[in-house]
Amino acid sequence: MDPLPLIQLSFTHSNPTFTSCQHDLLHSYLPLPTISSSPILENLRRPKMAVATPLHPKPVPQFLTTPTSIPLTHFTNLSFFNNQSSLSSRKPGASSSTRPGAKKNNRWLDPFEQGDDPEMEYGQLFSDGKQDEDPRPPDNPGNPYGFLKFPMGYTVEVASLGLKIRGDVRRCCCVVSGGVYENILFFPAIQLIKDRYPGVQIDVITSARGKQAYEINKNVRWATEYDVDDDYPDPAEYTDMLGLIKGRYYDMILSTKLAGIGHAAFLFMSSARDRVSYVYPNANGAGAGLFLSETFTPDTANLSEGGYNMYGEMVDWLARPFRSVTRQVVPPLKVSISRKVKEVVEAKYKNAGVSKGKYIVIHGIKSDSKALMQSRGDTDSLLPIEIWDEIASVIRGLTPVFVIPHERERENVEDFVGEDASIVFITTPGQLAALINDSAGVIATNTVAIQLAHARGKPCVALFSSDDKAKVFVPNPEEKKCAVITSKSGKLEDIDVEAVKNAVQIFSMPLAIF
Repeated sequence: MDPLPLIQLSFTHSNPTFTSCQHDLLHSYLPLPTISSSPILENLRRPKMAVATPLHPKPVPQFLTTPTSIPLTHFTNLSFFNNQSSLSSRKPGASSSTRPGAKKNNRWLDPFEQGDDPEMEYGQLFSDGKQDEDPRPPDNPGNPYGFLKFPMGYTVEVASLGLKIRGDVRRCCCVVSGGVYENILFFPAIQLIKDRYPGVQIDVITSARGKQAYEINKNVRWATEYDVDDDYPDPAEYTDMLGLIKGRYYDMILSTKLAGIGHAAFLFMSSARDRVSYVYPNANGAGAGLFLSETFTPDTANLSEGGYNMYGEMVDWLARPFRSVTRQVVPPLKVSISRKVKEVVEAKYKNAGVSKGKYIVIHGIKSDSKALMQSRGDTDSLLPIEIWDEIASVIRGLTPVFVIPHERERENVEDFVGEDASIVFITTPGQLAALINDSAGVIATNTVAIQLAHARGKPCVALFSSDDKAKVFVPNPEEKKCAVITSKSGKLEDIDVEAVKNAVQIFSMPLAIF
């Protein structure tokens, strides 16, 4: 619909004393459409009386539904029509995005957004390459309020122009759903953020169990405990966490929790520039994209079923190329163990009667403890102590060390294995990583012990309930020095113990010492 007849109509109706001379003067600058049958146009040509007559409801004018004959040559100076002509003059082969195979933009944000202009020419200042390390002085440790930490809107010259032009990220917040297993598998994504945005400060918000995983991650500045999986959070805790996030002024916030409109609104209120999250693949995700700048939709409502590459879509988005910056290489899973944790764990396994490099870690004993460190995507991942005793009986040259998640399990292990069994009580992933680091190898079900053995380069025998679970959670087992044993019935308790005994023979003294 052409806007000019509406302008004329509103002008004449708002001026009851509009004369025919004034109408002719206006007509000379803004010609009316050539529609002789319109009753409103006939009224415009008549002189108006001094007293305005009441306007009664009339049918929709014809020129509102009929294309007008106004030539565009009258408005060559209007920027709106210039933009239209520039859009129509694009090259036929030009793409709407600079990234080949790019994901379609979020239609909830701007229906007219077509992506970056391929013909746009950028300068050299803050427009290309990666961001630089923060040139500002470090924080003053003696000042409780910090040093040079200004809220948004103050001393804007401190913030780099690259934050707007190049999309730099100085502070990033990762909201990670799940327990220890899910947080450990998020470590490659954190390392990727550090590689892609040099100098970035990464904070994590996760559950109480998941927070323990960042004891072995040197890239995280602060790990804050908050139950992101609670569908009905306490209002006081909810608003307190929201205020905490807003006060840190994040440039980007990532979330692995499947977002509906409620969680998406929570991320939107964080005031972060980039809000990236997974969304529900069903009707629960309706409307979530309205509050997010980038969304990922998993195949199922349980993201943990994706296994080792459960965050594949988000990692692929973080590693995307940008102008002259090539696609980032996804780093492998690595963990860092502090000297203090190593000393504590060393005292534990020495009290159990074993020495460094001469024992095998057995993890995955069935228990009702919360420190089992199993994945949400594989609930059938624990074996009773009777089966573990049968497996450990064939180990030669090395001492099996049974890891228990609770002290009440000690009696059960001693009843089946014997009172001289080597038992270590460990509940945190940091201590478990230190125990695996000093061992000759690992025999475990689908718990975090398998991933920690891979991160420390230790040989492993992994027990799974099915072939599908094994392929998902341990891809490329040969490269990871992992022997995979699966159950043919789909239940872990029916696993072939003889096959496990044969696989245990990979642990030999020369390999363990090496």
